[in-house]
Amino acid sequence: MTATTDQATKRVLLAAPRGYCAGVDRAVVTVEKALDLYGAPVYVRKEIVHNKHVVTTLEKRGAIFVEETDEIPEGATVIFSAHGVAPVVHEEAKALGLKTIDATCPLVTKVHREAVRFASDDYDILLIGHEGHEEVVGTAGEAPEHITLVDGPDDVDNVEVRDPDKVVWLSQTTLSVDETMETVRRLREKFPQLQDPPSDDICYATQNRQLAVKHMAPDCDLMIVVGSRNSSNSVRLVEVALEHGSKAGHLVDYAEEIDETWLDGVRTVGVTSGASVPEILVRGVLDFLVEHGFEDVKPVVAAEESLMFSLPNEIRRDLKAAGMSDKMRHDGSFAEAGSLH
Repeated sequence: MTATTDQATKRVLLAAPRGYCAGVDRAVVTVEKALDLYGAPVYVRKEIVHNKHVVTTLEKRGAIFVEETDEIPEGATVIFSAHGVAPVVHEEAKALGLKTIDATCPLVTKVHREAVRFASDDYDILLIGHEGHEEVVGTAGEAPEHITLVDGPDDVDNVEVRDPDKVVWLSQTTLSVDETMETVRRLREKFPQLQDPPSDDICYATQNRQLAVKHMAPDCDLMIVVGSRNSSNSVRLVEVALEHGSKAGHLVDYAEEIDETWLDGVRTVGVTSGASVPEILVRGVLDFLVEHGFEDVKPVVAAEESLMFSLPNEIRRDLKAAGMSDKMRHDGSFAEAGSLH
């Protein structure tokens, strides 16, 4: 095989959609605009989204990320992350006189409302999710006496309820669709009267990104997922790739983390990114692959996305009062400073 022929056989399958979902976009823009409006510092409880680059870039602009509410000075401004918080966190913030901006993803808020509704009707709620994940902690905090965590299919045997005729399942929004459905199947075997949530809890973006990977994986020698290790939906994309036929799969924050030996003998590389990943990081991976002979890039389109959420009411009100735009648009200055968009 000639060098030219060898070069021509190398290709990249690029997933669409990939990267930012509407909830992440809303949360990141909320912090950007809060810094513009109030000035630094602006405190953020937990990581605004689970992405190393996003957090580092916002820190450079003056955002201060804390783990707990009591780390924030009295009277300061605090933004709650896209993953949501339990009611007790709102109470803590009120006691400290904090100005709060709730950037919880509206799709997570929907699950919170479902939990409150079913708890008020005295259901046992089986929350499918990963123990310790911020979203799970926030949802469980809405009705702790009614909620039991189910951490995957293998945890079903440990589940007990008060009344098997009054039980419903909810889920973390960023899980593997297939694994969640398997967990539900096993739960229903144990509790035949198990009720479904009124609408799908796994978010549209998580499902779409997994669907694109499922389409690509059988043709991939290697799948590179751009995302951070504490990003549940990014980790799931690697698992989905391997489960659906990709010969190898790796999660990286930056192109610099790619090991060149991963490309040995590889002809087709799949590339995608988690729902909290800015596109600039994907571009870095594509540039790396071009340098290694993967110049042919073919999009794999699994769905079209156009959903956009408005900013939280608290900051929209203040932006309007200051004569500033409350539209979901991105600051041009940010593109120059290590783009988040």
